[in-house]
Amino acid sequence: MAHAIESVSKVEAATDPQSAYRAYGPALVRKAERILRSREDATDIVHTLFVDLLPRWNRDVDLPYLYRAITNRCLNALRDRGTRARLLEREQLSAAPVGRVRLDDTVVGIRLIAALTEKLDPSHLEVLVARFVDDMTQEEIAEHLGISRKTVGKRLDRIREEVVALREVA
Repeated sequence: MAHAIESVSKVEAATDPQSAYRAYGPALVRKAERILRSREDATDIVHTLFVDLLPRWNRDVDLPYLYRAITNRCLNALRDRGTRARLLEREQLSAAPVGRVRLDDTVVGIRLIAALTEKLDPSHLEVLVARFVDDMTQEEIAEHLGISRKTVGKRLDRIREEVVALREVA
């Protein structure tokens, strides 16, 4: 992947959607696949993103923008009841959860992310995915999202509160 990104300069990728797709498409598909646990669904979401961006492509489209757009689209797919049911069924068949990271005493997996999509706003969901799917540190999340590390910590605290509330309901 590093070779593919190096072969296309950031300026060229930002001005040409086809070059951006060749350079960043595989990384975006992998990110979406980690969230959705489905290569097919991940590929569909990446293709749809680029199709939607084609008519309005501009220089502001860069890799961080594309990562955020993919994260949001994946979270929207998880919100969709039909997709959620299909993803939960796949997780039961799969031995490995989305991540091996634990939040307190709860493994962060598709079931938890799906439940949290109904409880948290998009800014908290971005932190959730960056921390527990992408395995980023609080400092990396802060830099990636352009917020302070303290804000990241507060959002993680809010996520923990929702997890506790979900456990009490279950």
